[in-house]
Amino acid sequence: QVLLVESGGGLVPAGGSLRLSCAASGRSFSDYAVGWFRQAPGRERVIVAAISWNGGSTYYAESMKDRVTISRINSKNTVYLQMNSLKPEDTAVYYCAVHDNYRAFGLDKSEYSYWGQGIQVTVSS
Repeated sequence: QVLLVESGGGLVPAGGSLRLSCAASGRSFSDYAVGWFRQAPGRERVIVAAISWNGGSTYYAESMKDRVTISRINSKNTVYLQMNSLKPEDTAVYYCAVHDNYRAFGLDKSEYSYWGQGIQVTVSS
């Protein structure tokens, strides 16, 4: 079992930056890919970014490409999402999640079983 806790969200003006953190406890996730997803009110949860178990591969959704960077420090059991040039349409609850399979890399939310509780990011115009 792994417990994920997100932090770093909040209210930021358009054009601002935030760094979200996802800390894992319970067991190490160093051998598992981690994804960041977001869900806006009335919309489905979608992937924002993902990183492979060793950081060698990353994925960014087109909507946030060039504005976000995902990284991880396995020794700290933590994954980060640096978000820059934020827009009001980035307003959502952001979740981190751990992939189901050892050293696999996937982008569909159905492949992720362990989820954090989510953290609100609000970008004001």
